[in-house]
Amino acid sequence: MKLGVLFSGGKDSCLAMQKAMKEHSIVCLISIISANPESYMFHVPNIELVDMQSEAIGIPLIKRETSGEKETELIDLKKAIQKAKEKYEIEGIVTGAVKSEYQKSRIEKICMELGLECINPLWQMNQIKLLEELNDFEVIISGVFAYKLGKDWLGKIINKEVIADLEKLEKELSINPAGEG
Repeated sequence: MKLGVLFSGGKDSCLAMQKAMKEHSIVCLISIISANPESYMFHVPNIELVDMQSEAIGIPLIKRETSGEKETELIDLKKAIQKAKEKYEIEGIVTGAVKSEYQKSRIEKICMELGLECINPLWQMNQIKLLEELNDFEVIISGVFAYKLGKDWLGKIINKEVIADLEKLEKELSINPAGEG
């Protein structure tokens, strides 16, 4: 099946794409650039790197900007997916959704309206297992938003030691080790 990937350039969209590539043809990346740093729908950190990532991967990119207003940003997402459907004849969308029912349900609704499959290869995946599966990538922590995690986490590369530390913090502080929420 020909698929487009909702692509933020973050670890989840990269891993979801890698998983989907095993069975499908990825023909384009779709990135939404939100002006809202607190977007409920879209990954914002380092989104400016998607152009370089698209070029490095060799898969064309469709970008669309959005103001990031809750719910209205979905109109921009639908337009970007519609453009991918018309230009690349995609039959489905791959998402990096892991735990957010808010994101997953809205993307699935758009896909249903456009007659597309919605593929969520990371959905409800164990967070430690997700981190362990990132071994094909060099993932660098570029933002810290969990209470009690400090600046010392910035720049760390996800490896076995960091995963073990995050697993401990999950138990101690109830944080999501893969950064959801």
